[in-house]
Amino acid sequence: MSYNNRNRSGGRPQNRSGNRGSSSGFGQRRPVELHKAVCAKCNQETEVPFKPDGSRPVYCRECFQQQKPSRY
Repeated sequence: MSYNNRNRSGGRPQNRSGNRGSSSGFGQRRPVELHKAVCAKCNQETEVPFKPDGSRPVYCRECFQQQKPSRY
């Protein structure tokens, strides 16, 4: 995509009506399946959008925001 074809919304193309979304089903998100987990820091029950496998700690929203994410 050339620079001239980009719009001011970050370079994503818009459909003919000027909206990002469409009613054709393309680009629509499915409902996220939430899984219950226990926060590794505060032991509060929480729900996360992935199935925890026990190999890594899971944090509730508040504790996750306090964590400084490590870069790989």
